[in-house]
Amino acid sequence: MTQKLITIVSPCLNEELNVGEMYRRLQDLAASLPEYRFAFLFIDNGSTDNTVGVLRELAAKDPALGVIVNARNFGPVRSPVHGFLQAEGDAIGMIASDLQEPPELFVAMIREWEKGIPIVAAVKNSSDESGLMYRIRTSYYRLVARLTNVEVIEHYTGFGLYDRRVVEELRKYHDPYPYFRGMIAELGLPHTKVFFHQALRKRGITKHNFYILYDIAMLGITNLSRVPLRLVTFTGFVCSLLCFLAGLFYFGYKVAFWKHFTVGIAPVVIGLFFLGSVQMIALGIIGEYVGSIHTMAQNRPLVTEKERINC
Repeated sequence: MTQKLITIVSPCLNEELNVGEMYRRLQDLAASLPEYRFAFLFIDNGSTDNTVGVLRELAAKDPALGVIVNARNFGPVRSPVHGFLQAEGDAIGMIASDLQEPPELFVAMIREWEKGIPIVAAVKNSSDESGLMYRIRTSYYRLVARLTNVEVIEHYTGFGLYDRRVVEELRKYHDPYPYFRGMIAELGLPHTKVFFHQALRKRGITKHNFYILYDIAMLGITNLSRVPLRLVTFTGFVCSLLCFLAGLFYFGYKVAFWKHFTVGIAPVVIGLFFLGSVQMIALGIIGEYVGSIHTMAQNRPLVTEKERINC
């Protein structure tokens, strides 16, 4: 009987201090499950350090280790999905190379996958990050859950194990800027969760600055829900009604107390600033959706590959 193949995909960017240990721990994982064949695929997203050099040395010794080198940094959204779609095997695992997620958890994931569950999501139920940041993330996930009618998994970043069927279904999306977690939620296939504690990064620095976090957060909302657009319309109606009622009130009050009532300029200035703020927020929300449409219309490939090693 042919052994089933499991491929573990690990995106990386400037992780020269971590990819070696990640590879060794993945090797230990494979050794603990001799009933399966394992392959490892690292996709480098335009590293400027020696990450590719380290991976090249490792790949020279192990034909089961494949490397995809991107021509430049295509961001944390496109590159991991490209690597995921290139992977072969009966099941595909996804894990970042920063060692904040434990590769040993794949043992528990594989046991769940063996039961016929196509999606096994790794969810962090505790973290060494600041309590404030953890609560902000929780609030965000709950906001997205309220804005959409699909089940959103809290504190799930894509770390997990996926059946081959999931890969083939995701190929049908043809999304040039794919929100991986959103696509998994949209599939609606059966899933289960395994939990882990997220450690702090030991080596290197995080690549997720405020702009990247904001971009991913807005991508999650615009990909999964049209509620914000409808809220803009609803807010416009409410503001129009309030302004109309305020105008009637001031007009009536002025007619009744013509000689004694002076409105002054303060209400006018406050009203203008209020309406201006509402319009700016509305334009910002609409702009996010227009930006998504623009990206879809361009229909660019996820990445441009510079080199492949052992692939």
